[in-house]
Amino acid sequence: MTSTATDVSTQRELITAHHLINGEWLGEAGTERINPARPGELAALSPSGTAADVDAAISAAAAAQPGWAALPAPSRGAILITAGNLLIERQTAIAEDLVREEGKTLAEAKGEVKRASDVLRFFGSLGWAATGEVLPSGLPDTTITTRREPLGVVGLITPWNFPIAIPAWKAAPALISGNAVVIKPAELTPLSATHLARALQDAGLPAGVFNVVHGKGRVVGDALARDPRIAGLSFTGSTNVGLGLQEILNARRARVQLEMGGKNGVLVLDDSDPRKAAQVVAAGAFGLTGQACTATSRVYVTPGVRKEFLEALTAEAAAYTVGDGLDTDGPDAVRMGAVVSRQQFEQDQAAVRAAVERGATLLHGSYDGDPAGALFVPAAVLTDLPFDDAAVTEEIFGPVVTVLEVADYEAGLAAINDSRYGLTAGICTDSLARATDFAARAQAGVIKVNRPTAGLDLNVPFGGVKDSSTNTFREQGRSALDFFTWGKTVYTGV
Repeated sequence: MTSTATDVSTQRELITAHHLINGEWLGEAGTERINPARPGELAALSPSGTAADVDAAISAAAAAQPGWAALPAPSRGAILITAGNLLIERQTAIAEDLVREEGKTLAEAKGEVKRASDVLRFFGSLGWAATGEVLPSGLPDTTITTRREPLGVVGLITPWNFPIAIPAWKAAPALISGNAVVIKPAELTPLSATHLARALQDAGLPAGVFNVVHGKGRVVGDALARDPRIAGLSFTGSTNVGLGLQEILNARRARVQLEMGGKNGVLVLDDSDPRKAAQVVAAGAFGLTGQACTATSRVYVTPGVRKEFLEALTAEAAAYTVGDGLDTDGPDAVRMGAVVSRQQFEQDQAAVRAAVERGATLLHGSYDGDPAGALFVPAAVLTDLPFDDAAVTEEIFGPVVTVLEVADYEAGLAAINDSRYGLTAGICTDSLARATDFAARAQAGVIKVNRPTAGLDLNVPFGGVKDSSTNTFREQGRSALDFFTWGKTVYTGV
């Protein structure tokens, strides 16, 4: 621990993250997390888990799972609902910790905590829902029923960009289905997962049903993936890491769910209102500091509206005041928080700098931030790039958007589909015919018409195609239950 971080941290109550194994908080917390908006301020401490910690967590989960599955589903649901209510009661404190460790604005953080609460309550309510069917049989005096069974022990590996919402929307369907969970949260955001675990524990979740092991992916994540007691693994993160995990899980025929990268495009047509289209694109590109797999990062505009759209988008970018996410007062209140880490800061700056060096026009933003200061990256708008430029094809994961001209609708649709990713895609148009055709032909798991590519209701399926996903089991909504259960058909004769 550095002396600077220690001195600053004494100015507020410090919450230290620990492993949660069999209901006990364990592990020496020696890994520092520094606030990305305030250089030198300690945001959190967490332990660095080992394969032995993973083994202990899986053993605890395996022992607890049968009793949890035997509990009536409405009783399991009641615990999730109570945990969701506790998150709302603690919303402000949790959101402030989230801002300090991840960087987004307080408003965004509060929204995320509410999302996690709503997810827990939604899946908790499904404890009262039917999980099987009664079907006719061709045999006399025979009834056929179906039922869903839990996988057993499941592993979850979650990212830093939605550090409480994504753990919640993976854990809730797993738990209501009767599984026990071992989760490895992102190293950068240990406190958010801790708040979720505390809410579940305080709601009465039995010891061992939900376990948390902090640490490096190559240690903790790898141990989770390779353990034969893990019946299924749900992962959100980079495409390269996800595909590596898929190989490990496939080798032992375990179930795997991957949600990975995105390079989401929006097509803006001449019949759209350029100012409204700019607002849609800006919300998708610069909200959450552009650190969402569903963020808008490339835009294709037809000639008739290009000039007005670029002017409006540049004005929108200028309105996204960047700064400390806890700065919520006054007319110049921060609208876009810090990027999450020094590595991400340098990646964003390098991407913009390299694009300009290759001939791009930078309409807003910069690439000369202070490498020793707070991790603030202004909203960037790039144009005048070839379609195959790296800024157009490769995921940056920051508040950077490229705007390119296309001749017409068909050219724009082809450009949207010309990507290795297929998570979300959008179109801005007043034409119902174009919107309908785009929804049918765009190669993405989520289609948005006149709406930002980022953001999704919790009751609808979420997932992508191509290198964005395994494109098997969807997350969120009732569809999320499918990954965490297997089907059984029962014949009963009289």
